[in-house]
Amino acid sequence: MAHVTLPREILPTDGRFGCGPSKVRPEQVQALAGPGAVLLGTSHRQAPIKSLVGQVRMGLSDLLRLPDGYEIILGNGGSTAFWDAASFGLIEKRAQNLVFGEFGGKFAAAAGAPWLEAPDVRKATPGSSVAAEPVEGVDVYAWPHNETSTGVAAAVTRVAGDDGALTVIDATSAAGGINFRVVESDVYYFAPQKNLGSDGGLWFAAVSPAAIERIERIAASGRYIPEFLSLKNAVDNSRLNQTLNTPAVSTLFLLDKQLEWINENGGLGWAAARTAESSGALYDWAEASPVATPFVADPADRSPVVVTIDFDESVDAAAVAASLRSNGIVDTEPYRKLGRNQLRIATFVSIEPDDVRQLIKSIDYTIDAMRG
Repeated sequence: MAHVTLPREILPTDGRFGCGPSKVRPEQVQALAGPGAVLLGTSHRQAPIKSLVGQVRMGLSDLLRLPDGYEIILGNGGSTAFWDAASFGLIEKRAQNLVFGEFGGKFAAAAGAPWLEAPDVRKATPGSSVAAEPVEGVDVYAWPHNETSTGVAAAVTRVAGDDGALTVIDATSAAGGINFRVVESDVYYFAPQKNLGSDGGLWFAAVSPAAIERIERIAASGRYIPEFLSLKNAVDNSRLNQTLNTPAVSTLFLLDKQLEWINENGGLGWAAARTAESSGALYDWAEASPVATPFVADPADRSPVVVTIDFDESVDAAAVAASLRSNGIVDTEPYRKLGRNQLRIATFVSIEPDDVRQLIKSIDYTIDAMRG
């Protein structure tokens, strides 16, 4: 079917609605090409880059409202590397992993490392969530704050399990866009390519004193831990405002500018209100539509930053996404492994709520034109 040409007046100003890597604001790019340019190609062991890392750590501390004793640590490799790092240096014996999408399942797989006891994996039907439950012998309770693949969000609430058990939250698509209390977790980790408006390749984590004690104790236990995946190395290097290996300086700079923007506008509360406005417009539209419905049935489970919308058989969602793409509205396709007739739309904090409203008009126009 031929693509539909959308009228200019209903096009979003910025057509990027992808779930990651996601929209980077033009102001960040302009700053990188200006003041940031002098940092590119300079040593990450010298004062200018170490100062930048320090600014990022402080900006994240402010954004997440860290209490005394919590620290921001960082390392190379993104969240995928953190899953393996956690299996070496954070899980002592056994984890409980909640799986309500692709990425919770990936951490569960890493937690099945041969030197650990088999994890207690609790799976939900796609489009719903599952709750943690205390189990004797489990020392890490882990789940995503927001599941990017399905558009399910779960509360961050500390699990009252065995003494010393840690609550570990994957926040890659939540950090900076969903309000929460960091004291309800011991490790809140993320990569910055979603709400935080940067590129991937680095991971960050807000860690509690209990988590630091666990990291240091396992590191001293004699367990084999590859240097690249050592959380003790990450703690030590972060306190020096550096990473073990060379970081991507542009990623750090873009992140720093995004943190300035969010914090100057009101911090996490402001950002969460903005994502709620955008996602709410989409959910309201889908519930009122004769051909669309929110994939996540329970409103309590619906993500404010990743919206998944199912369509009935009268609409070919893949054709709609392809037509939108031909008009410069990109990355609305569903998660590839979910295999549903749906659109998946990011409503991260960088995305303008007015652009989301324009997107809704564009989807409606496209569907009407395709159905004749």
